[in-house]
Amino acid sequence: MASIDQTTVLKNLNAFTPEVINTDTKTDGLEIDTIGFESITFFMRSTSYADGAFTPLIQGTNTSGTGYVDITNDFLIGTEDGAALDADKVSKIGVVASYRFYKLSFVSTGTTTGSLLDAVAVLGSPRRAAVA
Repeated sequence: MASIDQTTVLKNLNAFTPEVINTDTKTDGLEIDTIGFESITFFMRSTSYADGAFTPLIQGTNTSGTGYVDITNDFLIGTEDGAALDADKVSKIGVVASYRFYKLSFVSTGTTTGSLLDAVAVLGSPRRAAVA
């Protein structure tokens, strides 16, 4: 039974604009600013799957647009390999590092036709609620 409201303490942001990835490459998502929030979780989805494997890569920085570093498994809830996407799958991965800005990218392998991918970032544990 759902009895507690989450809508006032969560903020959803586009993390990866829907895109067909059909080459073996790293494809960057959008920068996410976590100011005012203490937690971030990425939800990723593959649709229209044909082939390939798509492994998320989470990076963080304290300076917008520059200086991104890979977040190691010690600071992830789940692993990037465990959150890899294939046929029509939804996965998630959380981050407990202390950067202000994050970016989700996909590293694709074994692709010829590829897949349509997208992702959202859910920010939680706001310093002040309610969230707009």
